[in-house]
Amino acid sequence: MFRDRSMVAEGSRMRRMAPLVAPVVWGLVAVAWRWWCPLAREPGLPMRIATSVVFLTVGAGLVLGVRRGLMRELARVRAVAEAAQQVVLRPPPARLDGLAVAAGQLSASRGAVVGGDLYEAVATPYGVRIVIGDVRGHGLAALGAVVAVLGSFREAAHDEPELAGVLRRLERALGRHLRERAREEHPSRAGQPPEHPAAEEFVTLLLLEIRPDGEVDVLDCGHPGPYRLGRRAEAVPVGDPLPPLGAFPLPADLVPHRATRLLPGETLVLYTDGAEEARDHRGRFFPLDAVLTDSFGDSPAAVVRRVHTALLRHTGGRLADDVALLVVRNDRVRVPAQPAEPGLRRTRPAPSPY
Repeated sequence: MFRDRSMVAEGSRMRRMAPLVAPVVWGLVAVAWRWWCPLAREPGLPMRIATSVVFLTVGAGLVLGVRRGLMRELARVRAVAEAAQQVVLRPPPARLDGLAVAAGQLSASRGAVVGGDLYEAVATPYGVRIVIGDVRGHGLAALGAVVAVLGSFREAAHDEPELAGVLRRLERALGRHLRERAREEHPSRAGQPPEHPAAEEFVTLLLLEIRPDGEVDVLDCGHPGPYRLGRRAEAVPVGDPLPPLGAFPLPADLVPHRATRLLPGETLVLYTDGAEEARDHRGRFFPLDAVLTDSFGDSPAAVVRRVHTALLRHTGGRLADDVALLVVRNDRVRVPAQPAEPGLRRTRPAPSPY
């Protein structure tokens, strides 16, 4: 087994070095020609030009070989990052229990496909449960907290009959993650101060439950409330906010807020604060509500694309924070009440003579 691993590692090293073989061999030939070939030592402009051309060719070959190797390595890293995103921040199903769902993220870190925002939607016996959150900071440094919260949610959403129980589980999972990070950051182990201390990390999140009748219950931990799209974009009230997870302990009593009722055909848009706080070069905030109003009638996937396109146009492609969107549309059909058939019409019983 260990021999197989060493052979695989050796083969990987050989593949990385392969683009450099030809330039190195050509360089050795050029050096040998320069020092041991009598023609190379002859005076005169033609031979100097020939020598310069040889060494320039060798240098260009080395640069191109290194560049090709780096591009291949970058392509492999991007492939691994995209695979990690499919596991950590996987796209939600297109349909969940009669709801159409779409989600997407824009990362503020250049070259990153995952960051500090999180979202997930799952169908459970208690309704469709959704979480969206934002870890303090952005980029790969916040990925550990994202994994801890999403991993806990994917289990607790099915196990806990009450929405408050789901939130308690998320708090405990994040607490364990932060304690483990704090031990790793201790000066006796780390040897240097951390760039993103665990003591300063917290997560704002919104936890929702959409029941079969369209009623929406919400627990808000310092996160922006959603928008409901009818004829216009309307902010949905989420009640008194709870503290962000990791900043302070949650209160003893957790009562979900009955936020709204999502009627058939209506859309709910959940987002992270990077969307509303994005600015253009003049310092103007991104008009999220106006863009959402223009999205009336669009599918959830089209809403995500429209907002992302407008965001990148507004900021010139320079985001200051990660942006995540999760859009849910109620596609359940409202069945009208059916009149009773003539032959089955109920009649009052005749009065008793006694």
